[in-house]
Amino acid sequence: MSQPAAKRLSFLDRFLTLWIFLAMGFGVGLGWRIPQVAKFIDSLQVGTTSIPIAIGLILMMYPPLAKVRYEEMGRVFRNWRVLALSLVQNWVIGPVLMFLLAVLFLGHVWPHPDYMVGLIMIGLARCIAMVIVWNELARGDREYAAGLVAFNSVFQILFYTVYAWVFITILPGWFGLKGSAVDVSMAEIAKSVFIYLGIPFFGGMVTRFLFLKTKGRDWYESKFIPKISPVTLAALLFTIVVMFSLRGKTIVESPLDVILIAVPLLIYFVTMFLVSFYMGKKIGADYSKTASIAFTAASNNFELAIAVAVAVFGIGSGQAFAAVIGPLVEVPVLISLVNLAFYFQRRYFRQELKDVQ
Repeated sequence: MSQPAAKRLSFLDRFLTLWIFLAMGFGVGLGWRIPQVAKFIDSLQVGTTSIPIAIGLILMMYPPLAKVRYEEMGRVFRNWRVLALSLVQNWVIGPVLMFLLAVLFLGHVWPHPDYMVGLIMIGLARCIAMVIVWNELARGDREYAAGLVAFNSVFQILFYTVYAWVFITILPGWFGLKGSAVDVSMAEIAKSVFIYLGIPFFGGMVTRFLFLKTKGRDWYESKFIPKISPVTLAALLFTIVVMFSLRGKTIVESPLDVILIAVPLLIYFVTMFLVSFYMGKKIGADYSKTASIAFTAASNNFELAIAVAVAVFGIGSGQAFAAVIGPLVEVPVLISLVNLAFYFQRRYFRQELKDVQ
């Protein structure tokens, strides 16, 4: 029984890009042709948290986080070079790059101040959720990905409010643009981090320690993990359908606005990935750690960006619209970058790949 399952999973992985694009198309068509579906999904909210998306993300992240060897996490935090690099990428390069792209494209070339602010918000919200899945798909280092995400979550709680004040209220004035006031508390940021990272993180940790103690490592890694692994793909596709169905009507009826927002986002994701991958390799990290560094830097916490945009500017605002377009661009771009990561592995980590094989 185990052999066919392995082949089935391999088949799913091989055509993952196809499934994702099919899910995107299905979601757009569903939201466009049957708007009642989008209205129903939109009604399933508590505050600014979408219950279907939260469930999808939590289920999507749980299997990869259940695979993390938490007993080995100490080595992650002892590697100060990787932590310092991730800190610079996420809290200096990322926010500055997104700010400059937003100001250039949506502040000056195609002036849309509200979209500009929405993009800046995405740049400030460092990824703590879907990066776990991108890292898993690219066969990055699970322990490093979990450690870097935890590292980012702490910085996010402590500094997001300050960053929002600097990048959205103060800095636009230096470029001849009008700033916006953003009033968001540390408690709101902490709530987002707890929902999208804390629940699956502690769920995976408790599961691992409980079953290792009661069932043993062999049962856990050869029986339990293979059974829950397909949940990630199913939850990913479910989340994509939900996200795209919510904005299916808008995507079809306002394609130009979507493109205006997508262009700087596309440049951002690709640039951050390439620069971060290069920097990771430059400090001597192996492929798995380099992939974790690159995907952590290239991804963003769209859940937080959307929640803040809706809370501060309103659900119908241009800022919220731009924040919502963020994940719709991130999903296809990041899945393409997973394939690019494998190319880099074959191109620049040949010996390491041979040793693994």
